[in-house]
Amino acid sequence: MELGVISVRYARALLKSALEQKIEDKVYQEMQTLSKCYLQVPELRQTIDNPMLDNGKKESLLVTACGGDISSLTRRFISLVMAEGRESALQLMAASYITLYRKQKNITRGKLITAVAVTPEIERKMRQRVESRTQGTVEFQTEVDPEIIGGFILEYDTYRMDASIQNQLRQILTQLRK
Repeated sequence: MELGVISVRYARALLKSALEQKIEDKVYQEMQTLSKCYLQVPELRQTIDNPMLDNGKKESLLVTACGGDISSLTRRFISLVMAEGRESALQLMAASYITLYRKQKNITRGKLITAVAVTPEIERKMRQRVESRTQGTVEFQTEVDPEIIGGFILEYDTYRMDASIQNQLRQILTQLRK
């Protein structure tokens, strides 16, 4: 069976159990932490995939990667995944859970890129603007990129608004070349 299908099935079952126990938010945080660990520590995947390493040590490592003090549901989920020999798909399971959770809770990811740091008030206004357009909650991230010179770039879902000076200069240069 395809790895993507397997990971979605496991993630769907985890979300269903988390919703029944009303701990879906905690499990969401744990899956985000696990996912970030996989991205920031490439050796984690290699270690988990290593057949020479004892399953108990792998499980302990995964618990730590989820944040250490994790819910009993996540602990049981990791044990189940290990018992089924599906630990190589755990990164995809975590990513699938995050996606399913966001869909369930109508959460959109947004990003605001500016040339200089913005005040919390401006960030709040931009978040509210995106929330009013998406009719949902927005997980908002701000980023400073001095290369855009000025203005901002706003991204959410498939929408991208580039109101940066860098983009405007690029457009002028394109028109001058015609």
